[in-house]
Amino acid sequence: MPIVVPDVCTLPTVERPLRLAEFDALFATAVRQVDTVEPTQARMRLTGPAGLSATVRDLTARETECCSFFTFTVTPEPADDGEKLILDVRVPAQYADVLRSLVERAGATMAGQKS
Repeated sequence: MPIVVPDVCTLPTVERPLRLAEFDALFATAVRQVDTVEPTQARMRLTGPAGLSATVRDLTARETECCSFFTFTVTPEPADDGEKLILDVRVPAQYADVLRSLVERAGATMAGQKS
């Protein structure tokens, strides 16, 4: 599933497949639910082993460096073991198609792991 990459993205084109693979790995291993809250906000629920929060924060920080229109908020939740997080993703209205593309990719990757 292709992802919309806006012209304002400063990540070198050669590095984009690697970043996309990092997001795909996160979607496949940790994302348990994806919801579109509104066209400019999505919420993902993640679970995983200790260190998940650090991984998510690192990946989203690097993504914000090249695509500054993203705002990622990581909120920890109580977990019996490992880590549980909520990842809120927001974009300005002109980038709603980018967010929609990301949500669709996360959903498709999750669905692929469930079958």
